Amino acid sequence: MNHPIIPIAVLDASRQRKRQAPKGRRVDPIALEQVQRLLGDASRQSDLLIEHLHRIQDQYGFLSSAHLAALAHEMKLAQTEVYEVASFYHHFDVVKEGQDAPAPLTVRVCESLSCEMAGAGDLLARLPTILGRDVRVIGAPCVGRCEQAPVAVVGQNPVPNATIDKVEATVTAHAVKHIPEEYIDLAEYRAHGGYELLAQCLNGKREVEAVIKEMENSGLRGLGGAGFPAGRKWRIVRAEAGPRLMAVNIDEGEPGTFKDRVYLERDPHRFLEGMLIASWAVGIEKIYIYLRDEYHGCRALLEAELAKLRAEPAMANAPAIELRRGAGAYICGEESAMIESIEGKRGMPRLRPPYVAQVGLFGRPTLEHNFETLYWVRQILEQGGEWFASHGTNGRKGLRSFSVSGRVKNPGVKLAPAGITIQQLIDEHCGGMQDGHSFYAYLPGGASGGILPATMNQIPLDFDTLQPYGCFIGSAAVMVLSDQDTATDAARNLMRFFQHESCGQCTPCRVGTAKASAIIEQPRWNLPLLADLSLVMRDASICGLGQAAPNPVDCVVKYFPHELV
Repeated sequence: MNHPIIPIAVLDASRQRKRQAPKGRRVDPIALEQVQRLLGDASRQSDLLIEHLHRIQDQYGFLSSAHLAALAHEMKLAQTEVYEVASFYHHFDVVKEGQDAPAPLTVRVCESLSCEMAGAGDLLARLPTILGRDVRVIGAPCVGRCEQAPVAVVGQNPVPNATIDKVEATVTAHAVKHIPEEYIDLAEYRAHGGYELLAQCLNGKREVEAVIKEMENSGLRGLGGAGFPAGRKWRIVRAEAGPRLMAVNIDEGEPGTFKDRVYLERDPHRFLEGMLIASWAVGIEKIYIYLRDEYHGCRALLEAELAKLRAEPAMANAPAIELRRGAGAYICGEESAMIESIEGKRGMPRLRPPYVAQVGLFGRPTLEHNFETLYWVRQILEQGGEWFASHGTNGRKGLRSFSVSGRVKNPGVKLAPAGITIQQLIDEHCGGMQDGHSFYAYLPGGASGGILPATMNQIPLDFDTLQPYGCFIGSAAVMVLSDQDTATDAARNLMRFFQHESCGQCTPCRVGTAKASAIIEQPRWNLPLLADLSLVMRDASICGLGQAAPNPVDCVVKYFPHELV
């Protein structure tokens, strides 16, 4: 059969037309106009993708396919790039064509261990019927208010020590935003000597080498979990070729941890001054502050105080400071995952080397710090490194901010000497156990730090003291269990959390957390299989999530065998 010959010029013109046609979903002009109006004159640079997704989510309550396509067009990104980021983070509600939009208001009930012990399960079971169809009620992995358990979040409003009545009342008035009312603002902070130390650094009264040496003498280690010496980190990043950047981690997603939030709600400028001193000492050109999305009140506070600070003439030559908003992903507490998120991507940990200090944000050497580490800088430099190091007990040095929750009478942030024991912490700082409860077990370092029995109550709580027991202190999140709890139930809660929060990048973590969770939900655990899973996850996972996820299960097998009979 003969086919007609089509001229080459016609074929070329046809191909050209196809190439010029947009790929993927066609952009809806109404959705595009809405996105353009929302973004206004804000930059369309790709690292602002998550910020712009938040604008759409805040305005409409969800992310429609039409708006995602319009945002991709406006930012000159592939639609797949926008979709993969939007679908990665828990706080973005992506609604595909044909799907129903979520209810106008969402109530999140925290399901973390402390909230579970305080009765969150009952709230989660009863609230959907009571609040009705116009309110969506879902579980949340952790909202960073463990000392106020159980906690619900109505829209963007936290409900501490939540009851049915409290949640109903907040739903009725959900437009009210929770902003901390009693905190030290810029004027009050300056009235008590605030920013004088920074001025001494900027005007040459203090030398960089002397400041870094003082930080090294203090023995201050990173207080986000890893514990790397702060002064040494400054020296390492300073030695790298500029331009250098800085990333501050206030994602604080470890269940049981809330110290950064508490300090930020009380004294934000002490942190900001420490941050600016660190940036001066290291030679930083721009600072990015990454704040977890659950801390809506803290974000409003920081935005207001940063605006005041930027308006001061003394800040004219300071590095630019950008406040970036997380979107509900625990993995972004890992430094390289946080950096990926700041760059507008999915928060997936990077392989190392190279390290963040060498190749971090936007490929530049990056000083990465936890909030509390910077919070101590002013006091250490004013009172000397030896002052900080002079605190401690049981042969340890320094101070620790313990986030204590669970079955104690007075939970909260407890500033105590490094090396204090759990028994001393409960008795001397928390008012003892709750009435009717006896001390049974404790988690010394949050969800991933392991579980120890009350009989092991004399171990100094500090970096490097808990590793021989299969545990670690991490960010010093201490959760206390009583005789009305079991370590097996605690391990089940924690493994469900790890399964939910695994980024899915590496198979050992993605599959291992799911498999381990399924095994320990059974009445009888397959101990040989759990041991194999633990070994593979520790050896082959890319980051600390997968490497530490087996800790609670391994501790139950080792220290609580009577619960497995």
